[in-house]
Amino acid sequence: MTGLRPLRDADLSRVEAVFADVDGTLTTGGRLRASTLAMLERLDRAGVAVVLVTGRPAGFAEAWARTLPVAGVIAENGGLSVRLDARGALRKCYARPARVRSRERRRLERVVRSALRAVPGARMSTDSLYTEVDLAIDVNEGVRLGPEAARRLESFFAARGVNAVRSSVHVNAWIGPFDKAWMVRRFIRTAWKQRLRPDDRRYLYVGDSLNDAPLFAAFPLSVGVANVRAVLGLLAHRPRFVTRAPEGPGFEEVARAVLRARRATA
Repeated sequence: MTGLRPLRDADLSRVEAVFADVDGTLTTGGRLRASTLAMLERLDRAGVAVVLVTGRPAGFAEAWARTLPVAGVIAENGGLSVRLDARGALRKCYARPARVRSRERRRLERVVRSALRAVPGARMSTDSLYTEVDLAIDVNEGVRLGPEAARRLESFFAARGVNAVRSSVHVNAWIGPFDKAWMVRRFIRTAWKQRLRPDDRRYLYVGDSLNDAPLFAAFPLSVGVANVRAVLGLLAHRPRFVTRAPEGPGFEEVARAVLRARRATA
């Protein structure tokens, strides 16, 4: 028994915005399917904002904010957010001031180099070239290190006072008192002049992995796509609801349910 309720039990009638993880949630087998992109477009046309929340780097976030039908992107596990304002100008918001980021980045690079030496086979993710705040070690994208190596990396970082958490592809490491949920709350305040309330039904989060746990806790409407079941035993906080389908089709299931609920109350 998982304790997760099926998505059909969720009251989605008041949803105004969907926050979504990317890898293993929007993507399917590492690719963004045309049908998933079409669902992003349908949500956008219906007036439902979509904000991507990912461990992927700032460089990806800027490209996605400019090219996908989304209201913004929170990247590097909460290290920064990117959005276009009403005039189309790029707005970037960091969790930490520039001087602090620079100091923390230098220390992080030293610790990551040590971690790579400590865990055989570990290597930087190729997309770390485009990061500004965190750094990622590849465990399930270009290489297959397995869960034990990922746990060793997390323990290595924790022993040195560095945050580290697994996504479906990487172990992301950063320094600073922030995570995905911290930056989501800040995004809602700065971009929309609103607050995420403990009983909020305006906002929904959908994800699949360990770095989504803070948002599963923060959102009353939290949904795991079906592949979240693989990590349920490791999650500090579980989603309230779960889809039938995994990965991108699971996100599409959520999007259809939101659109259906809005039509029913229109």
